[in-house]
Amino acid sequence: MNFLLAASLILFLMVILWLISIPLKNVSIVDAFWGTGFVVVNVAYFMLETHMYTRNLVVLCLVSVWGIRLSAYLFKRNYGKPEDFRYQEFRRHYGAERYWWFSFFQVFVLQGTLIMLVSLPLFGIHHETVSNELNAIDYIALLCWCVGFLFEAIGDYQLTKFKKNPDNKGTILKTGLWRYTRHPNYFGDATVWLSFGLFSIASGGYWQIVGALAMIYLIVNISGVAMLEKSLKKTKPGYKEYVASTNAFIPWFPKKL
Repeated sequence: MNFLLAASLILFLMVILWLISIPLKNVSIVDAFWGTGFVVVNVAYFMLETHMYTRNLVVLCLVSVWGIRLSAYLFKRNYGKPEDFRYQEFRRHYGAERYWWFSFFQVFVLQGTLIMLVSLPLFGIHHETVSNELNAIDYIALLCWCVGFLFEAIGDYQLTKFKKNPDNKGTILKTGLWRYTRHPNYFGDATVWLSFGLFSIASGGYWQIVGALAMIYLIVNISGVAMLEKSLKKTKPGYKEYVASTNAFIPWFPKKL
C-alpha cells in the first residue's frame, strides 16, 4: 500500500511537470526533478511507516542530501539553456505538433516509473527495519555512501569549474578525480545506490536491491557512461588517448602510454 501511495504521489508530480513543460516547449525540466523525486518517495516511505528507527532516520538524511544536491546541480546547469539535444531529436522525430502529448508517456511517465523501480531499496529499508540496532552492513553502506557522494559532488564541481574557463573549450578534463576515472560523477552515483542496496540488505529487505542494481546498470550501460562515451569519442579530439590511459568507471591510477 505504501508503495502505491508513493507511486500515486510521483505520478501527480509528473503530471504537473508535464503541464509546465507544454507552454515552455522544454521537457528538460524533468531532469532536475530526478534527484528530488527520490527525496519525495523516500519521505513518503518514511512518513507512512508507524515506526521511526535509527536506520530510517539515517537513510532519510542521506537520500535528502544526495537528491537535493543533484537536483540543484542539474537545475543550475540547465537553467536558461535550450531543451536538451536528446529531447530535441525526439521532438523532430515524432513531430512537434504531437510531441506535447507523446512526451507525457515517453519522458514523464517513464521517468516516474524508473524512480519507483530504482527506489525499491528505500522501500525495503523503511518497511523491513524493526529495531534501532545498526549492524556491520549498515556501517559499510555508510562508508560507500560517503565515498560515492564525494566522487559525485567533487566530480561535478571540477567539471563545472573546468567548463567555465573558455581556454578549456574543446579540451578534455584530466585532472582531479578525472585523472583516475573518465566518469567520477557516474561512479559516485552508482556507489551511492550501492550503499542504499546495502542498507536494504541490512534491514532484511533482500529482493528490493534489484532497484539499486537497475540504477547501476542504467548508469553504466544505458543513460550514463555508454551514451556519453559514444558522443565524446566522436566530438572530442584526443579522447581516444584519454580512453587508453584512464579507466572508464572504477577509479585507478592512469596507465603510462
